[in-house]
Amino acid sequence: MNLERLEISRLFHRFGFGPRPGEYADALKRGVVATRNQLLNPPAIDHGLALVSSPTLKDLGNFPPTGSPVRAAFDMDMRTQRQALTLWWLDRMALADHGLTERMTWFWHGHWATSIGKVEYALPMFNQNQTLRTFALGDFATQARTMILDGALQYWLDGGANTVAAPNENLAREFMELFTLGVDRYFETDVQAVARGLTGYRVVRSNGTVSFIPKIHDSTTFNILGTQGSFNATQISDLVVSRDDCTQFISDRIWFRFISSTIPRPESNPIKTAFASRDISKTITAVATSDAMSDPQYSLVKSPVEWLVGLCRALRIIPSQLAKPEQVISFLDKLGQVPFVPPNVGGWPSGEAWLTAASAQYRLQVAQSLLVHGDITPIKSVTPTLRFSAVSDLLGVANWSLRSERAIRDASGDPTRVLLLAASSPEYIVNA
Repeated sequence: MNLERLEISRLFHRFGFGPRPGEYADALKRGVVATRNQLLNPPAIDHGLALVSSPTLKDLGNFPPTGSPVRAAFDMDMRTQRQALTLWWLDRMALADHGLTERMTWFWHGHWATSIGKVEYALPMFNQNQTLRTFALGDFATQARTMILDGALQYWLDGGANTVAAPNENLAREFMELFTLGVDRYFETDVQAVARGLTGYRVVRSNGTVSFIPKIHDSTTFNILGTQGSFNATQISDLVVSRDDCTQFISDRIWFRFISSTIPRPESNPIKTAFASRDISKTITAVATSDAMSDPQYSLVKSPVEWLVGLCRALRIIPSQLAKPEQVISFLDKLGQVPFVPPNVGGWPSGEAWLTAASAQYRLQVAQSLLVHGDITPIKSVTPTLRFSAVSDLLGVANWSLRSERAIRDASGDPTRVLLLAASSPEYIVNA
């Protein structure tokens, strides 16, 4: 196994959404260190992203009564904004010259999993997405302090329903269990106390504006994780995030999503030490420069969004500019993963959950559909004998099984079939 090809492939697929035509071959010439330095340092201006305009999302206000004259138009506006929001983000993933920031935004979206299925309005989801992007590679303490007061997250976890008379514990519990500390690192009394500290906040559902009303906030003194005091949301966030359990939990989550979802993080790996300062960029650099990146045992299955966006990048497809752009969302829906619609507050599954027989068959159909619209020049323009190596470099695949290689070589007379087989292969779906 060529370990340099493997490590460069992992850099492209794990810290971005895969290479565009020519990028993987160029990276192989430059080597691991130069490629890693380029991929880990976002430029001041990303010219690819400059081509993507933000969606026009206005505050649509409250739901009109069912059957009212304006309800049909309101429902249409809601659907239109939701589709525009999803295609906007898919376009950003597909067009970014430098994929790390979008990839990290995608990671944090799965971490602070919030669904438009309950929020319904596109505007607060867009605002949350911009927040995640702003802090994607920044300071985790600042990110958490901002997210605990994010309007979409507050509504998703019933923050507005949390009152002194009847504390709602949803946001308190998930903030500790799923976002900062992990399971069994707090007590039920801590959940109750955090819920009291999170009273007094109200959300405008249609735009995500959060306001604090002191007179309905529980300002009494209580104990959270062994610390006595009177707390509000940002103070709670700072207290929780400062704990060593947070260091352990976030380090493990980053390992799980960027290195292996099946093999636990070794204590010797530098991720935890890097995250001690809560510097996300420093932590990602520690991941990318660790020995794990060249260790063949650490494979990762691409999620449907990662697979589809990677294929769009290779084929120079802009999702929103397809003849029927809504079809891309339908593809992802059938594969089980649409941006802004995680199945629950725990986010999407990983690993073998994406490797069912049904999903394999449907991926083949999706790839066939995308190839009709994509640019296959990098494969079509070379002689049949060179098409196997060309498709390996186009998709950024490090190594192939003998079975996959034989199938692709046997199809070398048909460039479309070469791409179809490669894009649907285990080696492309799983970043080995």
